[in-house]
Amino acid sequence: MATTRTTRPTRAGPARCARALPRVPSPALVLGAIASVQIGSALAKALFDRTGPVGMVFLRLGVGSAVLLALTRPRLRGGSRRQLVLVLAFGVALAAMNSTFYSAIDRIPIGVAVTIEFAGPLAVAVAGSRRLLDLVWVALAAAGVGLLTRGGGGALDPVGLGLAGVAAACWAAYILLSQRLGRVFSGADGLALATAVGFVLVAPVGVAQAGGALGDWRVLAAGAGVGLLSAAIPYSLEIEALRRLPARVFGVLMSIEPAVGALAGLVVLGEALRSREVAAIALVCVASAGAAWADRLAPRD
Repeated sequence: MATTRTTRPTRAGPARCARALPRVPSPALVLGAIASVQIGSALAKALFDRTGPVGMVFLRLGVGSAVLLALTRPRLRGGSRRQLVLVLAFGVALAAMNSTFYSAIDRIPIGVAVTIEFAGPLAVAVAGSRRLLDLVWVALAAAGVGLLTRGGGGALDPVGLGLAGVAAACWAAYILLSQRLGRVFSGADGLALATAVGFVLVAPVGVAQAGGALGDWRVLAAGAGVGLLSAAIPYSLEIEALRRLPARVFGVLMSIEPAVGALAGLVVLGEALRSREVAAIALVCVASAGAAWADRLAPRD
């Protein structure tokens, strides 16, 4: 799962981290963020037997909110009604996106789920475009998703595919809301508050699924590791990369995320994919990269 791309930390903690990152090449930062997120997802899936998918989301958002609140220390008083509504809406989108994605990878391979989920940001990228070229990227992505959802021998779990589709819609909402959140909050304050809201929202189901596993220090430690790999580490790397890279280049690099997800699933969990699924992932990666690169042709305000 991706983290927000539109806010940046401004407190001392992120600043200290940032001083160590400028020596790292920008593409390496993006690739590191992608690898961190996908390895985190694979490790999370390995714990689903103990915690359940939403139980792991509960742990992940708990760690993420604790880290972000400690780094940003947002003020809770004096906020406008618009800020409150945006934080609540973003928290709902964050909770729904993570819960549906983790529930999807509980049923289908990670690479497949990430590929379908990528339809969300791709839709945002080309929404409202009148360029014929963007229709090519949409057609490629649709062809890729079609390969994944087509029936046949060894067909994928339809509920898992549906959950991945819901996660895609939630990711699109997440992107649109994060843009608005970045306009009304300084730094990562809005993200920190929204992550805390998401944590509270998933708590009832998460605690019910995880049950007694929450009393096992090994599960808690693993959940903390997943939270760091899936949120704190990639967030820091992406923020530094975005300071140096044009948005379109960042988008092109991010387009390999479905492939990295498939690789993480294979290495960590032994999730081998069929040739049709590999072809589908390749189509969506090309579509996402094309849409991001072609964005340079769009008129600017």
